[in-house]
Amino acid sequence: MKYVCLVYGQESDLHAMSKAELARLDADSVAYDRSLAEEGSLIIAQALQSVRHSKSVRRRKGKTMVTDGPFAETKEQLLGFVMVEADSLERAINIAAAIPLAVLGTIEVRAIYRVPGS
Repeated sequence: MKYVCLVYGQESDLHAMSKAELARLDADSVAYDRSLAEEGSLIIAQALQSVRHSKSVRRRKGKTMVTDGPFAETKEQLLGFVMVEADSLERAINIAAAIPLAVLGTIEVRAIYRVPGS
């Protein structure tokens, strides 16, 4: 089954890190992604740009509304995602727990919904 591990954290925590700390976090993240790829679990992993550059899109009553930033005001922002293939939710949770950013933020694990007929 496919799972997405949504990586949440506070961008301010990342901005507070030194260049060396950020470089280490990036290196650890890339190394972890490579280890998942080597074992055949990784589908894709991507970091996201700052929420300062994001837009939220809604359609209501036939009209499209576009606003700056994330949909809701939250303390944590979606920083990235890792999509994996895992044989159980427990395995997906274990994968999520080892994501380097888990020490700073929260990793939400969700199974991918298969749209009937797709």
